[in-house]
Amino acid sequence: MSKARFRKTALALPGAIEGAHHGHADFRVGKRVFATLGYPDHEWGMVKLTPDQQTLLVDAEPEMFRPVPGAWGKSGSTNVRLAKIDPETLRSALEMAWRNVAPKSLLASLDTR
Repeated sequence: MSKARFRKTALALPGAIEGAHHGHADFRVGKRVFATLGYPDHEWGMVKLTPDQQTLLVDAEPEMFRPVPGAWGKSGSTNVRLAKIDPETLRSALEMAWRNVAPKSLLASLDTR
């Protein structure tokens, strides 16, 4: 998975925009970050999940996902290994992260696609 494909998939979600967060590209809906690129380095992305969602993905696909080290990881922030993830799994993880922070007014727009 390339960074360009990650970016394109994130920006395809309703209301998603690209910004910057701690020196890394981030993806937001409203003012809330749901994903980043380049953390901890260029081989990784991050999706903002719930702890339960994180456990599900890490247990199912440990080569693709790992908790972010430290407190952020304990709250659900999950690294995505770009070299291992396939487009369908990435889209699913990004949609989960997007849903976790999207305004209620936008949630229905993803369901009508």
